[in-house]
Formats: sequence, structure tokens, C-alpha cells
Amino acid sequence: MLKKKVTTSVLALTMATGMLLTGCGGGEKASSTTKKAATKTDEPVTLQFWDENAGPARTPVWEEVIKRFEAKYPDIDIEYVGIPNASAKSKYDAAIAAEDTPDIGSMQTTWLPEFSIRKALLPLDSYFNKSEISKKINKGATDVNKKITQDGKLYGIPYAQNLDSLWIRTDWFEKAGVQEPKTWDEFFNVVEKMTDKANNRYGFTIRGGAGASFTIQRAMFAYSGLDFFDKKGKTNINDPKHVEFVEKYFSNYNKFTPKSDITNGYKEMIAGFDTGVVAMVHHNPGSFGEHSKALPAGSFKLIPLPQTDDGKYVAEGGNAVNLGIFKSTKHAKEAWKFVEFVNSAEAQSYWNEQTGQIPTNKVVLDDEWVQKAQHIKVAFDVYNDPKTKIYMPPFYLPDYRSILDGVVDPGVQAVMSGKMTAKEFLDQWAKAIEDSKKKYDETFKK
Repeated sequence: MLKKKVTTSVLALTMATGMLLTGCGGGEKASSTTKKAATKTDEPVTLQFWDENAGPARTPVWEEVIKRFEAKYPDIDIEYVGIPNASAKSKYDAAIAAEDTPDIGSMQTTWLPEFSIRKALLPLDSYFNKSEISKKINKGATDVNKKITQDGKLYGIPYAQNLDSLWIRTDWFEKAGVQEPKTWDEFFNVVEKMTDKANNRYGFTIRGGAGASFTIQRAMFAYSGLDFFDKKGKTNINDPKHVEFVEKYFSNYNKFTPKSDITNGYKEMIAGFDTGVVAMVHHNPGSFGEHSKALPAGSFKLIPLPQTDDGKYVAEGGNAVNLGIFKSTKHAKEAWKFVEFVNSAEAQSYWNEQTGQIPTNKVVLDDEWVQKAQHIKVAFDVYNDPKTKIYMPPFYLPDYRSILDGVVDPGVQAVMSGKMTAKEFLDQWAKAIEDSKKKYDETFKK
């Protein structure tokens, strides 16, 4: 049977020890769930699974997947633990430091290099290579996961992919007689045209709270079309084209975007779109579920991020979410069964249809819902365009994610509040990346 959901408040109370060990978490009490003793041989095995993006849109989907898994494997129970996205990384960090990790975790690609260096994860190469899913999962996604780890091993199986895009209110655009933006110049013009402060409507919403780093990075590179590093190994983060973009982008704040943007994270940003406050939001196909529940069919759609000056789409490589197995598990074979099931055509089809994300199991691509889903078609069109440029951030840097969280997120707010210029912000970001790369090269490339 499906285990009762463990609430995040319970998780926070049980994770206090780990947070003290790591010193992270912004003051949250934190961390770790006491491991159950090994079950008797005649009792079901209980596996704890952490969802790093829990909430009303995703949790019920996982609960249904788990229900189907437990029906297929009655000797395995899954204990679901839902963690809000904004605090998920710190919860994992605390659990690893306290050596009190779950059996299985959903994790972002950017976490895999750090977690593998910390020896927290179980290499999955042998399990994957012997499994039927190895013939069905997008090889490009698994190759990225191996490429970014220091030892070249596979620590995460990607069950969904994504593409940063724009959701737009098509009904508003049609009423205003405004065409959807295809270039960045058109984008900035549309942001202004679609703003009607008298009626509390804004052309766009800027993500200024948690996760702002992802949005600004992907928008910058979509604007410039540059690689993350130049031929000499210097980062292009603070390239003049990026300075130009960041200045333009944040100049819209509190003029053509809501004042609350400076602290808005994912939930607030999506709520602004779904409640009729903003005409456009930069996100990905994964928020389709929320939009479809809040807005009438036909009143919104997904469009690609604008093209570069030379007419190219740009996408970030490795934009996926994965299942990993923690090395501390006492039931690796059973844990793999869950990972394998989630990546089956049945489970991936259900999960991705409900959430609006892109399946990695190629069998699912023939499903009727995929063929009819406008937002999925947009993503495939971009990825299949021969001119599309894929840039790769240095996920392999152990502190890559901590730079995004600790340098870039607060830096975005500093620029929005006028406490820092765009150039100062990008110079600070570039220095953090280059310092990290130097340290990595000195450690691993001797």
C-alpha cells in the first residue's frame, strides 16, 4: 500500500543535526530522518524516496506512480518525502553531511558532480547496462550525466527533460493585436506594450527570488549565443553582450514587471501568470499542469525563448531531472527496481503528461498525448532545429550549484534593487566560476 506522505514540516524537525554540521539552510531548522532497521525477510522492504520539487502539482503525481509501483512489487513499500524545491538542495546537503540519506532521491543534473565527489551516490552503470531501459532512455541525457562527473560514472537516470521557454497569454495578445516575440528586440518591445498598470497587468515577470540564477543564465546565453567558456578557457559570463542584456532585462523591473518580482520564486512567478497579473513568464513546459488548471484552454501557449541576432535558438545542455540511489541504502536491488519502474514507458508517460515535461524514454514519444501537446511540440522543434546551439555550463565544478545559490541569486536582487551594477554583478559571478575552475583543475588535472 502507499505509505502516508511525510510532510516537509516533519522533515524539517528531523533534520536539525545535519544542518548544524553543514552550516547551511538560511536559518531553517533541519534535518535527517532516522533510518529504519532492516526489515525481516518475510516483511516488505521499505525504501525512502525524496522528491526535490514537492507541491500540490507534483506530489499527487508521484503518489500515483508509487501506487502503481507498489501494486507491481507488493514486497516493496515506498515512503515518500516531499521537499519544496527552494530548500531541497540544502536538505540533501545536510543529510549527506549527517550520513543519513534516503534510499532514493530525485535530483537535478547540477547536483550530480558534487554528490558523486562527496561519495554519497551509488554508481548505476552496471544496473543500467543490464536493464531494458538502457535501450530506451535518451543517450544524450545519460552521456551528459557521465561527462560531468569526475570519474565518468553514471549516478543519475534522467526521467524528464526540459527547455526554458516563454508562456504567453494568447488571449491578451490577440485582443491587443500584438504578435508573439521572435527576437529579443521584439521581446523587450512586447514587455512594454503588454503592460497596463491601471488594470494591474504587466508585460512580464522577472524571477528575483530563489532560482533566479537559472533564469538569468539561460536568458543571457539565449541572447548572446556564446559558449560558457572562450577558447582560452575564460568564462563568457561577463562578456559585454551579457552586460548589455542584463542591463536591458533588469531595467524593466518595477516598470513593466511587478514590484514583488525581487523576491518572487517559482511559485509566485507562476501564480502571477495564472492569476492574470502578467502576460509572459519565462519558465519551461513543466508548469503546463498549473496553467491548464488555472486558465481556460486556448488562452495560453508555450513559445521558444527569442532567437539570437543571427537567428539561432540556444538551449542549455543537461536540463534534466534524475533519480539517483544513495550509497547508504541497504536495499540497492530494490531501489533500482523503483528507478527502473519510474523510467519505464508507462510511468514516464504518466508523470510527464501530468507535469508537462519532456519524456526521456523514446517509446513515450509515440504516445498520442505527446503528439497532441503543443508545449512538447515546441520543445522538440527547438531541439530538432539543426541551427539550435547547445551550450554546456561547468556542472562538473563541485561548487557550481553553490555559486548559483550563494553568488548569483543574491546578485540578481542586488542589481534589481540598484545596489550593484550589471557589470559588477557579472564580474563577481565570473570570478567565482574562474576561481572554482582553477581549483578544480589543480585538484583533478594534475
